[in-house]
Formats: sequence, structure tokens, C-alpha cells
Amino acid sequence: MSQNRFTPETTRLDDAARAGWLYYVAGNTQDEIARKMGVSRQTAQRLVAMALAERLVKVRLDHPIGRCMDLAAALRDRFGLITCEVAPSDPEAPDLLTGIAIAAAAELERVLKSPERRIVSLGTGRNLRATVEQLPRMACPQHVVVSRLGNMMQDGSATPYNATIRLAERIGAPHFPYPLPVLARDAQELAAMQQQQAARNTIRLCAEADLSLVGIGQMDMTAPLHVDGFLSTAEMEELARAGAVGEITSWVYDAQGRIIDCAFNHRVASAPLPRAGDRPVIAVASGQAKLPAIRAALNGRLINGLVTSEATAERLLA
Repeated sequence: MSQNRFTPETTRLDDAARAGWLYYVAGNTQDEIARKMGVSRQTAQRLVAMALAERLVKVRLDHPIGRCMDLAAALRDRFGLITCEVAPSDPEAPDLLTGIAIAAAAELERVLKSPERRIVSLGTGRNLRATVEQLPRMACPQHVVVSRLGNMMQDGSATPYNATIRLAERIGAPHFPYPLPVLARDAQELAAMQQQQAARNTIRLCAEADLSLVGIGQMDMTAPLHVDGFLSTAEMEELARAGAVGEITSWVYDAQGRIIDCAFNHRVASAPLPRAGDRPVIAVASGQAKLPAIRAALNGRLINGLVTSEATAERLLA
């Protein structure tokens, strides 16, 4: 008979790890931890102290909570992922960004520790910018950082969520910004722009990337593409009729994870989405609004890795 791994000792450490996460990462007081975990304040205080005494807490939580491990394993099995990390959720703030940013930064750090040259390609967005902010400063001049899409908004201003430049600065690596706007006026203009030497070189680096980190956008009226002015309300409604549920680096796809053959995608200047094979294409995404988009990206194999929250993982598996 196999030994039950849920012993009193592992359960006690799990509780300490969860209390440590709520205190050091989510910023809860000990009274709030006691209420959320259903224990006394004295017990909450002891659990937080135990998280330190057992060396579970450093800069980031160094204890994989059993529930999150089970969810990550279930997601890997169901969707054939090569990697999956599930960060604990605060019960009252299930989509808190800090936890998944820390987990994604750990994935990125593992690649950056390689002494051999690695190409890291990045999308844009709040999640990726937060991930880079959680990364420790490193000296990695052997690596290359490349952007998968332009960072220019419709009015010509730079997006506030560009992660490529910030990552390159943080690790001291050369970087290649994407030298094209997010959208071309038409397919003919796009073809001409993509013939530029700088554009061809950046697209080649994206295709050769050893690790690609991307965000996932929903396709409703809160979609970044709509809020930032790239898609009008009429265009959003047209894409909805075409079955659009999500976007990755501006490429819009349907519920089966298929890139939609539409006028908008014919103008997208981003690097082509890599077909998720042996090289990691990891999405950093969570939240109720993004569920259909995340599920479609998983079903269509647009990604082969996922960093998400405990709450989102539970919804994906429901």
C-alpha cells in the first residue's frame, strides 16, 4: 500500500506556506490571514513564523503548496503542456498579479542562468512587465532579448507595458525591438514593411527563440486591442461574429485556437506565432475574463506552457 503523502507534517507545512504567501506576497495582516484561513490570530502568527523558521520564505515563496502542484499536474496532463506553474490565490483577490509574476520570473530565471546563448522573445502587457519587475538583476551579455511585436500605440506613443527593453536593462543583454507598428494600413503596406532588413532579422530571431513569453488578451469590450484603439466597436462586433475569443501578440483566434482569416489579421505586423512544439511558448495569464481565451489557446496548441493563478487553474479544469 502506498504511503499517504498528506501527513500531518506536510499539511502543517502547507498551512505555513500559505500563511507565508498571504503575509509576504499578498501583504495581508495576521488578523486577515487568521480570518481567511479560519484559524486564531495566534495560530496565524505561529504559521507565519514557521514559514520563516522552515526556510520556506526568501524573496519568493520556496514551498510548492500541494494544491497548486496538483492543479499544475492536471493542467499539464489535460492540455499536453511541457511546463505549467500555478501560483497560490488570495481567496479575496483571486486574480492578484504578484503571485503569477513571481512564478513566471522563476521560469525565466532558469533559462537566463544558462551559460550558453539563449534567445528570449517577449510579447507585451501588464503580466509580462510585472514578471520582469520580479526578476533579480543578472549579468547575461551572452543572451538576446527580442520583442514579438511593435510597442507603438495608435497615436504614436509607446505602450507603457513594454517588457523587452526593461528585461534587457535588467540582465545587461542586447535587445532587438520590433521595428514595425502593431498594425499596417493594409496587407500591401505590411508586405513592404516586412521586407526591411531590420524587420526580417527580428522576425528570424523570434522564430529561433529558445523561450517565448506571451500574454493572452480577451476579446470583449474590455480587450486591450479595443481599449487601446486598435479595434473599433464595429470591428469588435465583426470579429465576435467570426468567433473571436482571444488574441496573442495581436493575432486574433477562435475557440479552437485557430487564427481567424479576417481583414484585421491581414494587417497584424507582429512576428508569426510560433507553433508550440519542443521550444517553450509560455503564456502568463489569469482572470475570469480571460478564461475563454486561455482555454482556446491551450486547445489550439498556440502555447505549450502556462503560468496562472490557483483560481484560474480551478476554473480551467472545472
